[in-house]
Amino acid sequence: MTQRILTGYRPTGKLHLGNLHGNLRGMIELQEKAECFFFIADWHALTTDYQDPSLLHAYIEEMVLDWLAAGIDPDKAAIYRQSDLPEVAEFQLYLSMITPLGWLERVPSFKEQQEQLQGKDIATHGFLGYPVLQAADILMVRADGVPVGEDQLPHLELTREIVRRFNFLYGETFAEPRSLLSHSPRIPGTDGRKMSKSYGNYISLTDPPDEIKRKVLSMITDPARRTRKDPGDPEKCSAFQLHKVYSADGLAGIAEKCRTAAWGCVECKGILAERVVESLLPFQERRRELESRPGFAWEVMERGLAKVKPVAGGVLADVRMRMGID
Repeated sequence: MTQRILTGYRPTGKLHLGNLHGNLRGMIELQEKAECFFFIADWHALTTDYQDPSLLHAYIEEMVLDWLAAGIDPDKAAIYRQSDLPEVAEFQLYLSMITPLGWLERVPSFKEQQEQLQGKDIATHGFLGYPVLQAADILMVRADGVPVGEDQLPHLELTREIVRRFNFLYGETFAEPRSLLSHSPRIPGTDGRKMSKSYGNYISLTDPPDEIKRKVLSMITDPARRTRKDPGDPEKCSAFQLHKVYSADGLAGIAEKCRTAAWGCVECKGILAERVVESLLPFQERRRELESRPGFAWEVMERGLAKVKPVAGGVLADVRMRMGID
């Protein structure tokens, strides 16, 4: 039986190198060997950005174009917008009836996000309950596997707990989805932290060459290397972590030049910037081609919706019957 995969992105801005080398590369590989459902999680975006949704429509379109330019094939994977599938919202309502409040309050990201997003009022029912919405997304297509990073494992485990509770109450209905743990390299941002739109430390896939070079040259290097003549430790340098991705063919030489002060950080980062710019040229060319086709992203989502709609309808009919809403 063909494995069924589901994953989604919140449309909160342009995709960046961290997205490309993280989940996006995995999505491109999975579409070749599994039945894939890739959705734009616009309801999830509203859990933290409900106060100003003015850019949401544009972000959705940009994300689909980024996916397509990177190599996601709409003939191989169903690409759809979450809010175009109201069955998910109804399903979340049913799952919320059986999900204990304590399960939601113990999800690690609940308190973490409240601390990191202190400028936003996210003490809402929607934010507290988003793991239930996530469970509805996954179970709505009866996904066998869900690509996740380590920080998302508690969310998937909550989905598995909800499955066990549903099956206990209403009979065997769902299989527990398993995690497909990403082994992608950690992509540092310009400030040394994980690359993230939330931190504003990212290099966008659509940044022009001059902007990429500016951002790379601003990256934090080994703080102990204060002058051009000081030797450095490449493992303490954010730029070197990116060199591991973009300069694998000459990595040993780059590390040696750093340790022996054979070159300065500006030279090192200049080479890196050239590698990053060169690697993104095919993507950006394809992206410009797609942008010249007005409405194409929405056509792709309409086609994807037609694929997922029958699956969702069957699952929801089963759930209604089992919960007495037939």
